[in-house]
Amino acid sequence: MNVTDRTQALRRAAAGRIARAIAVVLVALGGAWLGIALGGPVHAAVGPVEIGMSAEPSWAGETVVDAHPLGTLLFDTHNAPVGLRITLENINPARAGALLDDPRISGQFPALLEKELREGVKTLILRAALCGLAGALVAALIVFRRPGPALASLLSATVMIAGTGAAVAVTFRPNSVVEPKYTGLLAGAPSLVGDAESIVTKFESYRVQLAKLVNNVSQLYDAVSTLPVYDSDPESIRVLHVSDIHLNLIAWNLIHSITAQFKIDLIVDTGDLTDHGTGPEDKFVKEVSSFGVPYVFVRGNHDSKATQRAVGKQKGAVVLDDSAETVAGLRIYGLGDPRFTPDKSVVVDSDPESLTALGRAHATRLGQAFEPVDLVAVHDPTIARAFSGAAPMVLAGHSHERSTELLPSGTRLLVQGSTGGAGLRALEHDEPTPVAASVLYFDRKTHRLRAWDDITLGGLGEQSVQIERHVETDPGRTISPGPTGAPSPTGSPSGTTTP
Repeated sequence: MNVTDRTQALRRAAAGRIARAIAVVLVALGGAWLGIALGGPVHAAVGPVEIGMSAEPSWAGETVVDAHPLGTLLFDTHNAPVGLRITLENINPARAGALLDDPRISGQFPALLEKELREGVKTLILRAALCGLAGALVAALIVFRRPGPALASLLSATVMIAGTGAAVAVTFRPNSVVEPKYTGLLAGAPSLVGDAESIVTKFESYRVQLAKLVNNVSQLYDAVSTLPVYDSDPESIRVLHVSDIHLNLIAWNLIHSITAQFKIDLIVDTGDLTDHGTGPEDKFVKEVSSFGVPYVFVRGNHDSKATQRAVGKQKGAVVLDDSAETVAGLRIYGLGDPRFTPDKSVVVDSDPESLTALGRAHATRLGQAFEPVDLVAVHDPTIARAFSGAAPMVLAGHSHERSTELLPSGTRLLVQGSTGGAGLRALEHDEPTPVAASVLYFDRKTHRLRAWDDITLGGLGEQSVQIERHVETDPGRTISPGPTGAPSPTGSPSGTTTP
């Protein structure tokens, strides 16, 4: 055999060994996951709740609490290719009553829950690891039918399971329990997610949050009681932020539901209530008087001055247009959009730089003419960014796509999606525009944002809802005038396109 033939033979042999090694790893991976899926789930009692726990593949690395039929809670607990699913299977009414009513037991409730949950997770980890190793070994014996590859597969599964466990341990975030993402029915959302007090004043305590969660689930599953009331929290002011309703009656239904379920104190609408600002459309605004809470409105580029006047005539309406007013304890400044897009009757330079300059001019006047404000409401995000440093919080809409950012000055900008699913525009795309709104929790004493829930419904009025909670990490930060930032990355430039 010459040198060339020998080299080719060595290459073929090396390629064969690599292919066998890859095959061993793939069989080990498949067998391990099959073993975990079949034999890994465990059952445990955590407080009054009987739960099932299982490990499952998940590139996101998350923990899912399935409280069927009410919905699911998702927590971003770790970064590893494995997820934890907890299924609430049953409630022990006797133990639930004892835990919820006896002050001696309730004082130890958080520690008890943590202990029982930790024991359940330890059992799950041990069982999943053993079943995974067994699955890898059995799969290799079935596929290769030789002890060598089977042992190699077992070793590969051991390394993979150990590595995954290490990744979970290193990236574990226990405080993620205060920022769940809820998916389910709107009626059950406030009770399952938690009350405002636990969001605003106790978000630093993991154990107390765990107790709150189990308390809520226990009450929801109590067969002899109705859904629990979403108790008012005296330490928070609840603000419902809506925008871009565009004549969609679905929005009124949603606002009524959220206002009742979340005990809203005031509503802020950042414009585009109508489509063309015509007289017949003004009848649409009569619903504003039916909510029973103040309705703060700033004009959008689809709302005429006549629309603005029609809103102002409604009971409870507070129209702000280069003006400020204290509503439900918050000092709010509002500025109507300078344009009226449908008939181009107002000539305004809609170039982003010009809109930024316009916003800066109003922000300067705001600082000079009024007492400090807690909240600024405008329609266009480009104008909104110009108020950076003028207030701790700025609300906007226009783009039909929700986003939030912390501006360099410390001001938080929240751009709302379309609470009306963009009206008839919902039919212009393959996927309907989601129906969006947010509940903001402000501290009643400091008037600073402490947390907010982003509420999203499927387009065209689907009844299921997703609620994603966010906690403000530094609510007491200093707000100082600074750069306004670049024009909004979402949506089109404000001048030529009329969302």
